[in-house]
Amino acid sequence: FGIILSTSAQKLKVFRGVIVDRDTIAHIPLNDIYILEFKPGTKAKEKRRKTRLFYNVVKMYPYARSAANILDEYDKKLVGLPKNTQKAMMKEAEKSIRKQYTADIERMTFSQGVILLKLVDRETGKTTYHIVDGLRGAFTAFFYQTIARIFKLNLKDNYDPNGKDKEIEQIVRLIEDGYN
Repeated sequence: FGIILSTSAQKLKVFRGVIVDRDTIAHIPLNDIYILEFKPGTKAKEKRRKTRLFYNVVKMYPYARSAANILDEYDKKLVGLPKNTQKAMMKEAEKSIRKQYTADIERMTFSQGVILLKLVDRETGKTTYHIVDGLRGAFTAFFYQTIARIFKLNLKDNYDPNGKDKEIEQIVRLIEDGYN
């Protein structure tokens, strides 16, 4: 273990060093490097699918973050309040959220909606069914689940970053690291 000093113009930088075979080598942490290129031989259909997935995740991620922040804010506000006050507060919150986001939600594609549900689960740690059940009640959650099942969706599905949602997780990590 050694220290290497580097001077340039008016700056002095101190780097950690590692001694290897009586030679001191600077140990400089580098930023992650992302190679965003398709493997040779990737079919055009697969390229389009992945490009579209990337576009949709980048577009939906801010909505998921916003939803997580709103839910967290209301979870804190509702603690210790009587049920009727909680219910009135949630109705007011729903009205405000509808006013703010209805136009955007109506313009979403089906696949963007599916991605949004997965990202909301990722950001909140709760499935969409659990969120609706907590905010609107079991009957409403059951109703939305029934409609979702007609479209071959399941609001009770958990986000799986190491399995079926691995590609989405990789894109989200790129976004969180500042790549857009």
